[in-house]
Amino acid sequence: METEKINYHSAEECPITATIDVIGGKWKPPIIWLLLKGPMRFGELHKTIPGMALKVLSRQLKELEADGIVVRRAYPEVPPRVEYSLSEKGETLRAVMFMLSDWSRKNILGEKV
Repeated sequence: METEKINYHSAEECPITATIDVIGGKWKPPIIWLLLKGPMRFGELHKTIPGMALKVLSRQLKELEADGIVVRRAYPEVPPRVEYSLSEKGETLRAVMFMLSDWSRKNILGEKV
């Protein structure tokens, strides 16, 4: 495994801090994880993430969209249909999310990976 040279002097300079600012928190990782499977409607996401308020889901999706991770696509239909999917930038998180999943299963959940 390649080791990156650590050349920062404070937490603010840490590139991981910038990443966590964009994709961290309680709800963004599960949203990204679910969208790895493909586009989903708002209601589908809400049903799949128990305990998340509608307002919170809406805010998290707007933040992910503003950061270029998620794309919102509205279809001109009656009733209106809106789908959320990962952007090209969001898709670049696929390998990272799977590595985090593997790490969690091995080191937190105690599964054999």
